[in-house]
Amino acid sequence: MSDILLVHGSCHGAWCWRDLIPALRALGHSPRAIDLPSHGNDKTPVNDVTLDSYADAVLAASTPETVVLGHSMGGFAISAAAQKNPDAMARLIYLCAYVPAPGLTLADMRKQAPSQPLMPAVRMAEDGKSFTLDPTMTQALFYQDCAPQIASFATPQLCAQAVAPTTKALPDTARADAKRRSYIRCMNDATIPPAYQVTMTRDWPSADVYEMSTGHSPFFADPAGLAQIIDTILTR
Repeated sequence: MSDILLVHGSCHGAWCWRDLIPALRALGHSPRAIDLPSHGNDKTPVNDVTLDSYADAVLAASTPETVVLGHSMGGFAISAAAQKNPDAMARLIYLCAYVPAPGLTLADMRKQAPSQPLMPAVRMAEDGKSFTLDPTMTQALFYQDCAPQIASFATPQLCAQAVAPTTKALPDTARADAKRRSYIRCMNDATIPPAYQVTMTRDWPSADVYEMSTGHSPFFADPAGLAQIIDTILTR
């Protein structure tokens, strides 16, 4: 049995792991999820959020035996945590997530991708410090291969996303990169282009890279299949 900490991506919260948690429990694991600062039930003002505060939230919830999984933007949060204190977790799993490169912000990496499908849905706050997503576009971006009721459940819970964590680079990623880590690519992803997920992991050992034929939210589209891949990663 593995202690698994689930870390959500942009605009989401711990609520997005609703279906994956019981699927992992059924395989004998002990999963739990957190709200990053200003997400879900966390009351941190969105303009106070930084990449460092994301890292601290992950570290506060982790133990040296914890497997930390980050989705999408959550890849930056878990990498920042591992770089700050690599002994605070056992290993990392990236789920269609950004894997930070030294000196590049998430915004920089998004621009390196062959397309930026999220950007037409972004609605910036007047002060430029946060953004929300056009609710009429979230189903096509995040939940296009999920049951119809998923978008109805998820879209109203999407929150404002702080810009600051997406414009802060990790100058050095060596300690995070040295952790045991695996990547799960989602090959029908309409948010982070699958080709860019391949680019980010092109130098990884093939045994540490897995693929799913889902969109950006496999925890809703195929929670049992995702749980099985995570179980395979942790038991092989």
